[in-house]
Amino acid sequence: MEFFHKAKAVRLRSHHDKYLLADDDEESVLQDRNRSAKWRVEPVPGFDSIIRLKSSYDKYLTASNHPFLLGMTGRKVLQTLPRRLDSSVEWEPVREGTQIKLRTRYENFLRANGGLPPWRNSVTHDIPHRTATQDWVLWDMDVVEIQVQSPAAAKSPASQHQLPHADSLNFEESSSPSSFSAKPTNFSRQESTNSNVGSPPKLEGRTIYYHVADETGE
Repeated sequence: MEFFHKAKAVRLRSHHDKYLLADDDEESVLQDRNRSAKWRVEPVPGFDSIIRLKSSYDKYLTASNHPFLLGMTGRKVLQTLPRRLDSSVEWEPVREGTQIKLRTRYENFLRANGGLPPWRNSVTHDIPHRTATQDWVLWDMDVVEIQVQSPAAAKSPASQHQLPHADSLNFEESSSPSSFSAKPTNFSRQESTNSNVGSPPKLEGRTIYYHVADETGE
């Protein structure tokens, strides 16, 4: 699964050196030498090791229950858009050296078939029982697009921690120089106390009597 952690879109190349391709009928899946074939990787919430693969037609790579040929064990792989996403569109990448296998929830593997028509270039899901077909479930993966981290997610931790508004701060003595708390009421209480202590006492003055005289001095 680590192959897919940062992958946004991938190209899958089979043992026959052909790519997994969503056909333009928007239903079939086959092998082709078209290098433009790619699938978007979609993680499944709650499952680290399970993914969905979406075609260029916005349909999911689907392990159907329909037999590819009557009497054969291989079942069709299609591109579908179900109303409810279930286990048929979920794949578990299994590492095999430098290659991968894609396993369904029912222990089948995505298989690129070879041989004569109608098997040639077909894709099914199955469990390979013959030694000659063991490699048909192995795929090389090319990452063609990677997930880019958004600027918001890359924001440094320091920029995410902001000091509270100054109105809510109340600094107190602490054993740590960087610690502080908020109690603005202490400031007003302290100012009230200091105003009583620091104001000068009233002084007793002298009473002065005076008389206004007229022009004659009386």
